[in-house]
This record gives sequence, C-alpha cells and structure tokens, in this order.
Amino acid sequence: MISIDEIGQVRAFEPERIAEVMRARPRGMMARDADTKLMIIAADHPARGAFAAGSDPMAMANRRDLLARCVEALSRPGVHGFLGTADIVEELTLLGALDGKLVYGSMNRGGLAGASFEMDDRFTGYDARGVSEAGLDGGKMLLRMDFDDPGTIRTIEACSRAVDELADHRVVAMVEPFISHRVGGDVRSDLTPDAVIASIAISSGLGRTSAYTWLKLPYVPEMERVMAASTLPALILGGEVSEDADAALAGWAKALALPTVRGLVIGRSLLYPPGDDVAAAVDNAVGLL
Repeated sequence: MISIDEIGQVRAFEPERIAEVMRARPRGMMARDADTKLMIIAADHPARGAFAAGSDPMAMANRRDLLARCVEALSRPGVHGFLGTADIVEELTLLGALDGKLVYGSMNRGGLAGASFEMDDRFTGYDARGVSEAGLDGGKMLLRMDFDDPGTIRTIEACSRAVDELADHRVVAMVEPFISHRVGGDVRSDLTPDAVIASIAISSGLGRTSAYTWLKLPYVPEMERVMAASTLPALILGGEVSEDADAALAGWAKALALPTVRGLVIGRSLLYPPGDDVAAAVDNAVGLL
C-alpha cells in the first residue's frame, strides 16, 4: 500500500510493480444469497472526456481529488466494489482501496463526449483478456443506440463480441444500454419506459450466450414494467448528480425492491454529492440495501 503522493514514483521507476500488486490483490466474493444487494462505486467518466458533476464542468479532472473521493467511498461499510478504467483501477489497487472488493473494468471509451463520432464507441479500454489477466470480476460496456447514426451498428457488433469473449473467460459482461438521439449536436438518452424496455431487449440478445450478461440500467418511471422485459440480473446506475438527493434515494429504493435488481452502481452522485460529504452520501445509499 502506498500514498497518493507516491503513485507517480511507482509509475516512473517501478512500472512492473503495478502488475505485481494487481496479481496479489485479495479479490472480493460475489454474494450468493438473493437478499444481498451490491453497492458498486463507478469512476470511468474521465477516459471518455467527460468530467462534469453537478454544476462543475471539470469536477472529475483533478486525479488526486478523484482518487481521494474514491478511497473514501470504498472505505465505507457495505460498499462491495468498483468500476473503472485500467488507470484508475491500478491506482486504487496501489492504494489498497480495492482489497477484498469486486472490480469491473470499463471497456469502450472511444465514443468521446461531444465528438462527431460519439456513437462509434470503440473498445479503447479493457478487453476481455485484460479483464481476466488483471483478476477482475467482469467488464462493462456502454451501448448507446441512435437509429439515425451509422456508427451505432459498429458499437452493437463490438459489444456482441465482447459479451462472447467475457463469457469465454467466465466473468460478467455488464452492458449499459440506452436508446439515444442527438439534440442540438449533443447525445441525449431516451429515458421513457418504452425506450428503456427496447434497450433491454436488444442488449439481452447480444452474443452467442447470455449466461454471464448483467445489465446496468437507469431508474425510470414504471420500473416494474421496465424490469419485466428481461430475467438478466441488473444494477441500477446513479446518472447525473441530482440536487434532490432524497428523490434519487427514493427511486433507487423502489428499484431495489424488484426481484432481478441486484444492487446499485453509482458514480458522480456519491463521489460529488450536494454538500460534498462523500461518506454521508455513500452511507445513505448503502442504507437502502
């Protein structure tokens, strides 16, 4: 275990130490009982050029601050794991923050925020082999589908291959699907129940097997009808930072009551909460479980 100040020294003079620490990391265990719900902290946004949290457009741009917030969140009782790109996963492993945690690697970050090619979301992060060799518990992929953008089909095809490859390694393929469209050049997700149901049906059918596929889904109205679209395990995502933290908690609580919902995977809403008290925000979310 090292301090945040020492990460740069390891990177410059002992890069081989990163793989050694990753191999030696005590892994987390997936709960096998139906009543246990997972709490996963997510921080893979910067690798896609997305730094905004709440009203601050560059909130996640300071890596030392982001790491400190992740360490604080991961230290809270009831937090089971982390989702991030290789750089952040490796740094948190060096800090000892991922010992005994489930860890999921973020795979496709090529659809850079605001780019003309945003829908052509190529796999520039972890691949299935990297997930397995790093001792991670699965890989996460973002699948935004704009029916008017030809880049979408390349993303769908790449996600399908990733589902197959992760299944070959017997680790979770975590698919985060959205029906999306552009508004004034910006990509917006359609969060109506019918659109989310369509995204679930499409992503459930990816690959030659769905045995290891999980879904990462937003909380939307009519969640019971939405979740009836699939039997796949699902984690509910946090999305944008909400100024109404109580309303966000109430929505997550309703979703957690549904049988296929296995927990929460939340990033900015807990790492950059209103009031900036990370520990309290995480504890309140864990209380729902």
